Amino acid sequence: MAVALLFLLALIGAGGAAAWWVPLPERLSSPHSVVIEYRDGTPAHVFLAPDERWRIPLRPQAIDPAYLRALFALEDKRFAWHPGVDPLAVVRAVLSNVTKGRRVSGASTLTMQLVRVLEPRPRTLLSKLIESFRAVQLELRLSKDDILSAYLQFVPYGRNVEGVEAASLAYFGHSSAHLSPAEIATLLAVPQNPNRRFPTPENAARLKAARDEVARRLLEDLALPLGPAEAKASSEAVLAEVRNTPVPRGLTPFPREAPHAAMYLRALRGDLTRLRTTLDAGTQRLAERLMRDAAGDLATKGIHNGAAVVVDHERAEVLALVGSFDFFDTRHGGQIPGFDTPRSPGSALKPLIYAMGIDRGLVLPEHLVSDIPESYGGYVPHNFDGRFMGVVRMEYALSQSLNLPFVNLLRSLGVERFLGTLRLAGVNSLRPDPGYYGLSAAVGGLEVTPLELAGLYVAFAQEGRSRPLLLLDEGKPRPEPRELFSPGAAWLTRRSLSLRDRPDFPARRQLTGMPAQVHWKTGTSFGHRDAWAAGSGPRHTAVVWLGNMNNTPSVHLVGADAAGPLLFELLEAVGPRGRASVKEEPVAPQDLTLVEVCTYSGHLPTDACKDRKEVYARRSAVPTEPCPYHLKVEVDAKTGLAVSPACRAGREVESRVYLTWPASIRRWLTEQHRSLPTPPAYAPGCEPGGAEHAPEILSPAEGQVALLIPGVSADQQEVPLEAETAHDRELTWFVNGKFLGRAKADERLWWTPAVGTHEILVTDDRGLSSRRRLVVRERP
Repeated sequence: MAVALLFLLALIGAGGAAAWWVPLPERLSSPHSVVIEYRDGTPAHVFLAPDERWRIPLRPQAIDPAYLRALFALEDKRFAWHPGVDPLAVVRAVLSNVTKGRRVSGASTLTMQLVRVLEPRPRTLLSKLIESFRAVQLELRLSKDDILSAYLQFVPYGRNVEGVEAASLAYFGHSSAHLSPAEIATLLAVPQNPNRRFPTPENAARLKAARDEVARRLLEDLALPLGPAEAKASSEAVLAEVRNTPVPRGLTPFPREAPHAAMYLRALRGDLTRLRTTLDAGTQRLAERLMRDAAGDLATKGIHNGAAVVVDHERAEVLALVGSFDFFDTRHGGQIPGFDTPRSPGSALKPLIYAMGIDRGLVLPEHLVSDIPESYGGYVPHNFDGRFMGVVRMEYALSQSLNLPFVNLLRSLGVERFLGTLRLAGVNSLRPDPGYYGLSAAVGGLEVTPLELAGLYVAFAQEGRSRPLLLLDEGKPRPEPRELFSPGAAWLTRRSLSLRDRPDFPARRQLTGMPAQVHWKTGTSFGHRDAWAAGSGPRHTAVVWLGNMNNTPSVHLVGADAAGPLLFELLEAVGPRGRASVKEEPVAPQDLTLVEVCTYSGHLPTDACKDRKEVYARRSAVPTEPCPYHLKVEVDAKTGLAVSPACRAGREVESRVYLTWPASIRRWLTEQHRSLPTPPAYAPGCEPGGAEHAPEILSPAEGQVALLIPGVSADQQEVPLEAETAHDRELTWFVNGKFLGRAKADERLWWTPAVGTHEILVTDDRGLSSRRRLVVRERP
């Protein structure tokens, strides 16, 4: 015995010297399985390790403490202090083996067992010596906690299952954080002979006998829990319970839920073993079911992909991510995470333009704006149905998703300012090239992902504040919310987006109602390639995208008809019930104030506006433009002609109010064979004096470059010349100093272009004029 002890001590000394230059077992750094967890810590998705094994790293602190007590009692009572080889266990094993005349004990510590798993060798004396050296090396270079973690990760459980956590999931269907006495005994029995005790029907009897024996030994050592203090059972009762518990006869499939989110997150943070997400298991399964239920009908319409995002907008945490209808539909790109794929949002960004316009005092919901055809340097937007309304309220333009009012508003805001706000909201899909995007950005001429759009719509629900959506809970401090627009602009936008009398209000909801406090917007991209719906309820913001990953269009890809109903189903399903769902009367934020406006136009009233009302506007950004639609004119009571103060003498004069629209709208009405009554012309000699504005050229637009199509004659590519002026004056047009023609302000002239740079001049009958430069090039 003394010789064995001296040999052991010499081995430990020599091992200590060599331990620092001999590399550690290579398998210690083996790649592992990645576990994606729901917000409550339950596994959502477990990936195979690259070597095709189920192996999940686990720190001892994460496992049931009762299992660790049982492990030490059964396998290594002195783990906490021995240097990798337990001298007392070696002496005991030598005496036992000599006494029995055969090998009955191996004296292997947990560290030595770990070495055996990492570097399997034949069971010989030389192998034992090498294992002892390796064990000492591990103890010198690793902490006890690291050694125990490695053991818990690599201990074999048969076939390709390694480690306590993987075995717990495979055997029992849950993590090892909480284990019953029968489960603890099972997890300790299998590694002793994995091939003969691995859960199969053939091994069931052997596994049960081994488990029951392990439980008996542990109960003798008081190493199995007997229950809570107030309800402790006897050892016999616990053993009886263990014996009556069936052993697993097969493996429980590893969790494979939320596959798109799991693949996306592993690619994003594959360096982590466990990724605790903010996903909620119930919300995730609900969103997947709703999308899956809709997939069959949509497939008959040529729509094969769809994505959904659900966010808790108070906490800006993602609760559900659906990447496509079917992850395994490889024919239609089912494995592409649609929630992170940039697509054209159609009209879904109009609410941001609306809110920004309110913030800068450019528009109010009640403002009357034009909706007529216009050309912006070759860009000629149209409404979805191809029709134009003439003049509409801005709130109506948003609810009906008209395009021209928002293109005009974006022109006033500035495209780069709009893009800057999108980037502030977390939209990273935009190209960085200055000037790359134009006015078409108002109607879908850029691309965003459903996740990015959800982050933007969170701001509408959160008083204009936005912060990056949280998907991984890493315990890091979160950035402070950023203000995209004011609380007042957010409130007014929500109010406009809550109107039901809209083309994108689902027909079914007209009968069944809709969730309380819902505001939403739909979008359809050019060419029917994308259908969107985005909106918020009392607690949640959701985005639904439908389309095809290969960009195949479908006439059924219309936001109102395809995506809108799904959005409402989703918001209703995840929304609160009972009193929390009762709609309350909204209270205007403090940054809004009531201002008096013309009832007809929504602009500040002039003395010509008889009907007035109060509406909300931002205190610091009240629009200052007076009503341009009512005109108060003094007329000769006998002739009905207008007079100026200079020629009132000797006439019976009375004031009359006329409704007039801008010349551009009157021009459009004329082309539609419609007209409005116009104010009377001035009586001879009664032209008003004083400073008046020169004509404003509307077409060609400032900075416009006209591109000629090769092979098409120039007279078929004429450029319209249009200008706005007061009192519908007669205008005279010149191009490059040459007379072109005369026309009223509500009429249009056409000019046949030629390649080059041209100066266009317009002058009215008072001699006031404006100039514009137009560049004409051939299209390459």
